[in-house]
Amino acid sequence: MPIIIELDVMLARRKMRSKELAERIGITEQNVSLLKSGKVKGVRFDTLEKICEALDCQPGDILVFKQEAD
Repeated sequence: MPIIIELDVMLARRKMRSKELAERIGITEQNVSLLKSGKVKGVRFDTLEKICEALDCQPGDILVFKQEAD
């Protein structure tokens, strides 16, 4: 998948655990784990907004486009 989720990197930069993020944004730890691992097909904009607010970042800090080789 050419969209890479770098949520784990941003959590490390902010010295925040997945559990704390989950509590702040109102989703389960399991869903945060799925986001971190990239095992999701999509993310709702309101969830992305809450993540960005909690981590004081921009969506581009979490979602990165990497072109696949032909």
